[in-house]
Amino acid sequence: MPQLLELHLFSPRQSPELVDLLTAVAHYHQTAHALGVDHAVNFGVPWLPDSACSCGLVSLPYLDGPALERMPYQAQQVQCLWLIPIAPAERDFKVAYGVEALEELFEQTGFDYVNPTRPSVV
Repeated sequence: MPQLLELHLFSPRQSPELVDLLTAVAHYHQTAHALGVDHAVNFGVPWLPDSACSCGLVSLPYLDGPALERMPYQAQQVQCLWLIPIAPAERDFKVAYGVEALEELFEQTGFDYVNPTRPSVV
């Protein structure tokens, strides 16, 4: 059984498609491949209309602080992580050069994680 995992993402607006997306990623985690920090997933569709970001990066919840990362649940721990929408080129860059190199590009370019129409940083 995969580790208990809670994923959240930030969005400029509410959308039923985001519920579907998180449900699909949770299903993938439970049935195909257990996800964790620094993993990338292919959504198969843009996370919001008109977005080039059709992948996601599982990350620590940097914006919320380390207190959010672990949550006790019965006799277990739930890991709470951030799902960051990324472009396929960013996912490929992460695979080739590592997540730290991608995060460095995010910082250098003023990465706007909540903008669905942002350009790729790669």
